[in-house]
Amino acid sequence: MIDLGEVPKSRVSWRGAVRIIRSVYPPIDLFEDIADPADWALLLSAEQKTNPRLMETIGNLDLVPPERRVGGPGASYLMAPFTHVSPDRPSRFSDGSFGALYTGSGFDVALLETIHHHGLFMARTREPAGWTSQFREIVLSVDAELHDLRGGGAAFAAALNPDDYRDSRALGRGLHGAGSGGVVYPSVRRPGGDCVGLFYPDLAGSAVQGRHLDYHWDGERVDLYREPANGAVFRIVDQAA
Repeated sequence: MIDLGEVPKSRVSWRGAVRIIRSVYPPIDLFEDIADPADWALLLSAEQKTNPRLMETIGNLDLVPPERRVGGPGASYLMAPFTHVSPDRPSRFSDGSFGALYTGSGFDVALLETIHHHGLFMARTREPAGWTSQFREIVLSVDAELHDLRGGGAAFAAALNPDDYRDSRALGRGLHGAGSGGVVYPSVRRPGGDCVGLFYPDLAGSAVQGRHLDYHWDGERVDLYREPANGAVFRIVDQAA
């Protein structure tokens, strides 16, 4: 187990950070509205009278403290990872009981991180080769003081295991419980790149949609990505083990 007191903190200020998400997740009207987040509970109460399935779209708003909520254009991309959580969908630094927003320091980092997880899904479900799901690039900023796992060497190796997330989830649970804003760590899929896992949506901002992307599955790995807007196809060759 990693001693939380031994994890240093660093200020992370990124412009042009990149997150890649599935295109099946549309913007959520409540989060995109200019209404004050403090008024969301009243708005929800009124709208649920005509749309009883509204909460399925919004998720569990109570998981985000009112003072940490964000609203306005692009806010869906920041809020949704915290309101749609489940123990059935844990991640590297969360056991699924709380949300985490992951983003890479640049496009290559986000691409290689997401194709790894998409490839695992495709292999697990034994999908045939071909162009698969559509994704969208989200460009955003990060400004936060985070617990820093970069440069820790062997001390943080367990939390950065490429395939076993038990130690990283335990660390994330401890940090979240102690009020941490999240973690910054070296990408295990893109050497030289960094990632952050944020525990609150207000630590990121200026989220705007970038490119649409298609991933190609060759039966064993994601080997290509395509930009449908212009038809450009790129081969993915720089993948970490």
